[in-house]
Amino acid sequence: MTPTAQPSDPSDPSDPAGPRDPAPTVRGAQPRIRGNDHGVLEPPALGKWEPHLTATVVVPAYNGQDALDLTLAALAAQSYPAHLTEVVVVDDGSSPPIRIPGIAPENTRLVLSADGGWGRSHAVRTGAAEAGGEVVVWIDNDTLAHREHLEAQLRWHHLADYLVVLGSRRVVDHKPGDLTPAAVHEAVARGAADTLYDEETSRPNGWIDAVREATDDLRAAGPSVGTTLVGSTASVRRDLLRSAGDSDPGMILGEDTELGYRLSQAGAVFVPEPEARSWHLGAPTIEREQGGLLRLIRPHLTHRVPTMRLARRRRRQWLVPYVDVVVEVADATAEDVRATVDPVLDGTLPDVRVTLVGPWERLTGERRSVFGDPLVELRLVRDEYAHEGRVAFAAEVPRTSFPAPFRLRCAPGWRPAPDGLAALVREADTDGLGLVEITGPADEFGARLERTSAVRRALLLAAPGEELDAVVADVSGVLRTDDTRWGGTDAPPDEVSVDSLLAMLEEQGLRPPNRPQ
Repeated sequence: MTPTAQPSDPSDPSDPAGPRDPAPTVRGAQPRIRGNDHGVLEPPALGKWEPHLTATVVVPAYNGQDALDLTLAALAAQSYPAHLTEVVVVDDGSSPPIRIPGIAPENTRLVLSADGGWGRSHAVRTGAAEAGGEVVVWIDNDTLAHREHLEAQLRWHHLADYLVVLGSRRVVDHKPGDLTPAAVHEAVARGAADTLYDEETSRPNGWIDAVREATDDLRAAGPSVGTTLVGSTASVRRDLLRSAGDSDPGMILGEDTELGYRLSQAGAVFVPEPEARSWHLGAPTIEREQGGLLRLIRPHLTHRVPTMRLARRRRRQWLVPYVDVVVEVADATAEDVRATVDPVLDGTLPDVRVTLVGPWERLTGERRSVFGDPLVELRLVRDEYAHEGRVAFAAEVPRTSFPAPFRLRCAPGWRPAPDGLAALVREADTDGLGLVEITGPADEFGARLERTSAVRRALLLAAPGEELDAVVADVSGVLRTDDTRWGGTDAPPDEVSVDSLLAMLEEQGLRPPNRPQ
């Protein structure tokens, strides 16, 4: 079961089924970054290099014309070449409508947010759909970028295709009329944006800055690194954004956190760039409405971001599972399938989905021999789990289980220990493993745990025909073992006998307990 990189259709973010796995694309020699250790990359010094990537700056706007005028004035004075830059301002239903002011980048256009939705996420999705640039940059309409802001972010994207670069911001008190667009443009153009506000009285980016400092600028960050994305200033390759599904238009708040999670599962490396400096004009929502904001976004993020483990401590079914357990059942007995699936559903890690893969389309309603049915095993499996909410049926094994962070592929009959799945995932997180392969005593396949972010990154990096597991080993840890502490095939079969059926009837009070000997 060692996969190789195969060509496929590119991901379609408009697909109603959601984002699909990306086709492996070779764009020359790509550095193979392990975990989130972006320190292996060396960006060029600002002003000392020749850029060639085109960029689309998406600016969502809902009212706030005064702040937008300042934002565009700063963007008109950037050090990144103007001929490589376009700006798309998305009016999300402002009243009065947004207009493009006199001081703005030369390639700036105004579009209306697409029909059928509203909010920042919907607006930036509209803007990204309009993007002609190779890199999409998000800048909120109340963010005043310093002169090298775009250049500092874009220099990283020239080094690798799978980076999310995070800009830096300081929060300042601001009211309409404090600055004029002309003054902002003049200060930014001469590299003096730091004189527009007082650094000493400005405020840092809260817990995000604390996380960056505690993790060596995210180089040592763990699986939740994507939740550090702050949408007011960040950038990503357009193709990577689309393969991750773009912004979720249904997220009214917390959309950048959720998108950051999906980008991390799509294989992204997150790079904080302190030289991409900016002033955030006025308190951000998290500062103004912290208690109320967290209460409003909690159910949405908890359903969509499985790495929020504390929020998921209840035994419930979630929109995106933590582990997708995939079992191919075509040639298996119903007993072997139950031996695998039931312990998964009953285990100490309830945050799972089981995907049963088989030719389900062959199960028709036509008359058949009940006791001579050649599809009886497949039919029994379907009937066993047809009404189990955590079990799904699929015709083929998907390339990955994106956006779930883990996938466990099991041979029918491989029985997880009661705490086996939970312990296996814990070990993968502790040791930074992207792949764990478990074999039986005769070296037969038992189970294979795959970390989605590592496999998706490997798919982006693998050359045609290259063994995918070898690329996974380049970007994460790999363990191959015959250790039985997580599970095995030596468990007793789950047999249905006459005695067990009679015992079941007795439990229901449907048969006298004294049976003749």
